[in-house]
Amino acid sequence: MPEDGPAIARVQVTSWRETYAGMVPQDYLDALDAAERGPKWTERIAVPAAVALVAEDEAGVFGFAAGGPVLHPVDGFDGELVGLYVLAQHHRRGVGRALMREFAARMVSEGYRSLVIWALRENPACGFYQRMGGMRVAEQTIEISGKTLPEVAFGWADILVLCAEVADR
Repeated sequence: MPEDGPAIARVQVTSWRETYAGMVPQDYLDALDAAERGPKWTERIAVPAAVALVAEDEAGVFGFAAGGPVLHPVDGFDGELVGLYVLAQHHRRGVGRALMREFAARMVSEGYRSLVIWALRENPACGFYQRMGGMRVAEQTIEISGKTLPEVAFGWADILVLCAEVADR
């Protein structure tokens, strides 16, 4: 829901700082501003073909999965997961897996059949995407604050494999 934009931005900024310290230039991480990113997330998740889910508890939103049409094209893929983040204190509790599965199910209901996500090659989440069945389908480099970083795309040619558990409910 668009009103989740500010909370999604807060989780993204916190997750970047938790995950990318030592990989991404510190000046970039220090400059990240959830208040600036909130409106961008609100706009991104308000797109009719977008899917956005949040994980929350009594303290608020602590994770999210968001995406929709491919923003960074990879041949053969029609959907993109642009963000899957869970705050570190909630890792290893099945939250990422649950978000991923429900996200895939929602994408299927929106008419998507395949899915890709880009991640920094050194991101520890790359192992998670592989365990979820993602295959390396592309690579590129990006520049963040003057540093060139390798990125990898993980893809699912048929996202039904991700949401089989959800579809059985």
